[in-house]
Amino acid sequence: MPREKDTGLVTVATIRKGSEGDEILFNERQQIFSLSDAAKARAETSGFLKEAVKKNTPVRVVLDPKRATVDKIDVPNADEIGVFRKNLVLEEKPAKPVSLDLREIDPTTFNVVDAKLKWPVFKLCAKYVPNYAKAKEIFDFCAEQSCHLPAPYDITPCIPFQYVRDGCYARAHKMRKIITTKYGYCCEKVFSFANQGQDSLAVKADKWGGCCVTWWYHVAPLIRVKVKILNFNFILAMVIDPGMFNNPVLLSTWLAAQKNTACHPHANVSMYSIQAGSAYAPANYTGTAFSTDPAYTATDATLISYAGLTTC
Repeated sequence: MPREKDTGLVTVATIRKGSEGDEILFNERQQIFSLSDAAKARAETSGFLKEAVKKNTPVRVVLDPKRATVDKIDVPNADEIGVFRKNLVLEEKPAKPVSLDLREIDPTTFNVVDAKLKWPVFKLCAKYVPNYAKAKEIFDFCAEQSCHLPAPYDITPCIPFQYVRDGCYARAHKMRKIITTKYGYCCEKVFSFANQGQDSLAVKADKWGGCCVTWWYHVAPLIRVKVKILNFNFILAMVIDPGMFNNPVLLSTWLAAQKNTACHPHANVSMYSIQAGSAYAPANYTGTAFSTDPAYTATDATLISYAGLTTC
């Protein structure tokens, strides 16, 4: 059976030195890639990549997600580049990312909104989730739309939670639509980045076969949930990520899970940011610009493309 291939137009976030050679990172893919031997053998490849980085122009790629390799790179024609740029609408006034040292996080305080978490985006919407039970209901509804479960689904298309190698941006955006339209609550996005040195986000896909998966960024919906602890009420930042967990988790838990050093020696979360729910995917390596997908066109196309894939 031939290996699954992933094709499309993408922009190069950066080319960086990894422990085993150059790593190629794309804004539209969270997975970390290297050039296949076949791609290295093509004399044009190096020129295509350098030009793409220099001019921030898209390239057409053929990717092998299982091997994490770029098998082929070509330059799109002028019309294709024009359409790509026309459709690339950036998020207005994104928040700046914050450097992170997971060892210094105190989970008893880190997750408290407006105490430790004072992100400007929280001022844009005030309808937080009233209790954990409702947060779990939201999580369960999203998880039930997973493509690995039998149809019918309550939404179209289904969400490929069973494929965590890539596509977090599409899964997160579809869940954001569910949270805001079906349930009527605020929904931000939390982005994590491995964009310093040889840092890589690394997780063990225990829900989907137990293999290790690495990314240069990850994104999931973030909701604010009211909880009562003893006689005190708190608003906590919680993440909905059925690809990684079986229930809503605290933001600190979600971040810590991406530093699995048993999967990668340089596993680390360099920085994170909380953006408006309209932010779709990074538009640069530094995490200071984001694309959008207001019509969910790219979202649904990605979900459909990944629907039949598995992680391990």
